[in-house]
Formats: sequence, structure tokens, C-alpha cells
Amino acid sequence: MKLLPALIALLLLLAPASARADRIRDLCEVQGVRDNQLVGYGVVTGLNGTGDDAMAPFALQSLLALMRRLGVQIDSSQIRLKNVAAVLVTASLPPFSRAGGKIDVTVSSMGNARSLQGGVLVQTLMHGADMHVYAVAQGSMVLGGFEASGASGSSVKQNVTTTGRVPNGATIERAVVPVFVKDDVVTLELKSPDFTTAQRISDALQKELGAGNATASDAGAVRVKVPAALKENATQLIAKINDIDVSPAAPSRVVINERTGTIVAGGDIHLAPVAISQGGITVVVKEAAEVSQPAAPFSNAGRTTVVPRSEVQATESAPPLTFLKGAASLADVAQALSSLGVGPRDLASILQGLKSAGALNAEIVIQ
Repeated sequence: MKLLPALIALLLLLAPASARADRIRDLCEVQGVRDNQLVGYGVVTGLNGTGDDAMAPFALQSLLALMRRLGVQIDSSQIRLKNVAAVLVTASLPPFSRAGGKIDVTVSSMGNARSLQGGVLVQTLMHGADMHVYAVAQGSMVLGGFEASGASGSSVKQNVTTTGRVPNGATIERAVVPVFVKDDVVTLELKSPDFTTAQRISDALQKELGAGNATASDAGAVRVKVPAALKENATQLIAKINDIDVSPAAPSRVVINERTGTIVAGGDIHLAPVAISQGGITVVVKEAAEVSQPAAPFSNAGRTTVVPRSEVQATESAPPLTFLKGAASLADVAQALSSLGVGPRDLASILQGLKSAGALNAEIVIQ
């Protein structure tokens, strides 16, 4: 019987010997402190004949607009693109960014350019959701792939060549200062909402800051009152809060990926005593070719032909009924399931059956 060493090792790795403690900075985010998405439309130049062609007219229009803005008048009929590509430029503006700072930008082709290798992004305005300009991007791109071709038509290509990055390619022009203190209250948002975890965070904050200074509003938020001594320096309060240790409540959950056969289990999982019989039907289809000849050789009454022959066989296995003892921990559950000696895909069906039978106290998530 084939065991599941990889699955057992993973389950044992996820089974903690004791309750773990995480810092609040890893469990929560401060409401109002977040990234802001930026987007812009630009032009990449300097391509080695791999840019847009006449089938992408917006690249031609963008180039004409750029040249006119620079004081150069060009007849559109005289322009041959190929070395130019129209692109979308995206970036993420971190919180507390100041004017003059640098951020990375991602450049992606909009038209039918084959590659952006060797291209240079021309000055591009980066807009936020409110359509205000927050950054200006420009610079040489770095690609994660390459493309090369020969005169005979042979070519080689690795990874994607129509998307690249410009490290520190955008200069921040407008500062974004988040507001995270409202009415002398700081709200912590849990990354994984849970009532138990929210209450434990509230209890830990009250122990550190004093009774009544923290309240769990719901499973996803904890409200913290700013003490009078720290009203003028809320940053010190956030720094103090972030380093407090809390033991989060781990959900009992089994995640099954049917496409890859991956099974990951975690949390306080228990298994009740249960009997399992896992069988299956195997269907074998064989195809063979046979020659059909006429009854009278060398006659004109018929002709020799090749006809297919199919053979279908179905067999059903009859495995014995297996009894699994109860398991009180994740490690015991892993050992019990490994005794079945089945593959990951069969084990996924068994886990779903255990859940339906009420023998497994875990949530089953199918991906």
C-alpha cells in the first residue's frame, strides 16, 4: 500500500506543539493606512523593430501627440512605427509617500508589439482614482524574458516580453498622508476576521493600555482609544500596539485543490471513530486494427479493407472495510489517514465523505 509521506510531513509541520503567538502587526492593518493604485498611458521608444504596426492606430496617434507637444510637426503618412509601442503604466503608491520619493512602475503593451526589449518609457503622468497626477514615470525597462530571431524566420522566446518594469522609474509629485486617527480612535482591521481573535486582541490591548481603551467592534475590527498622553504622538501608540503578542484562533480547515491533487489541513482538527471502504471502477479500452478480405481471393466481388476493433473491459475493486480510530490532534489525524494508503485524489473524496458523515470537525474548501 502506497503511503503519503509528503502529505504526512506537511500535516505534521502544520500541527503546532503549543498555541503560537503573533504580533498584532501581522494580524491587523490600521484603518486608513493603505496603498493607492496609479495608472497612466505612455509610449515606449527605442525598440528594435518589435513595436506596434499600422494595426494599432493609437500608437501612431500617441506618437504624433508627443511630437507636437515637443514642438515637432510630422506628417502621419511619413511615420513608420515598429520602434514605438503604446503601453499602460501601473504602480502602487505606498502610504505616507512624500513628494520626491521613488517608486517602481510596471509597463505593459496595449497593441500588437512583439517585444519591449531595449525600450525606454517616455515621460508618463500617473493618475490616481480621483484623476489627479501623483507621479511621473520615465526610464529604461527591465524585462524578465527575451526574444531573438534570425533572417530565415527561426526565433527563440523565453517568458513574457511584452511586460517590463522600471525600477525607481516614477517620481512622486504629490504627497499622500493617510488619516488613521478619527475622534481619538484608531481602528485595527483584522486580515482574517474572527470573533475569538478580535476579542483576544482587545484583551491584550486593554492589558497593555488600560481597561476600557480597546473594544472589539465585530469579527473584523478592534477600536483603540488614544490615551491622553499619546494624543500628540499617535505614531508612538501604533508602534507600541504593533509589537504586542496575541495568540490567534486557527480555523479548522482542509483545503483541497482538485486540479493538482494538493491537500492542506490546519487548525484544531479532530476525527471521530469511523469505518471507511474506498473502492473504484477501472475501465480499460483497447483499440486494434484488423484486415477484412473478400471471400473469393483475386475476385472483383469485394476488396481488402482495414476495420477497427474495440475491446472494453470494466473491473471493480472490492477493498476491505477499514476502521479508523478517533484522533484528537492534527498529527493523529495525519497518521490515521495515512494508514488508508490511498493517493491524494482518493483522499480528497474520503475527506469530503468524513465531513458529510460528521466524523471530521473541519471546514472543507474545494479550489
